[in-house]
Amino acid sequence: QVQLVESGGGLVQAGGSLRLSCGASGRTFSMHAMAWFRQAAGKDREFVARIYWGGGTTSVLDSVKGRFAISRDVAKNTVYLHMNSLKPEDTAVYYCAAATARGRGWDYWGQGTQVTVSS
Repeated sequence: QVQLVESGGGLVQAGGSLRLSCGASGRTFSMHAMAWFRQAAGKDREFVARIYWGGGTTSVLDSVKGRFAISRDVAKNTVYLHMNSLKPEDTAVYYCAAATARGRGWDYWGQGTQVTVSS
């Protein structure tokens, strides 16, 4: 089992920045990748960014490229989402997810943290 706890959400004005954190505990030795997803009210959950735990390779949703970045601290078992130049359309609940083996998909999820961007 892996437990994920997100933090760092809040209310910010358009153009501002936030850093989300997701701390993992439990069977983290088998971590394959971690990611951030988001779900806006009335919309489906969408992928935002992913990082492979071993090599640190990342990928980011096209619509947030240049504004968002994902990073990790392996020693702290923590993944971060750095969000800059925030827009009202970035308002959503942001979820952290973990994949503990290649090909298994995202098998653990955090509880989510609300990000609200005011215009």
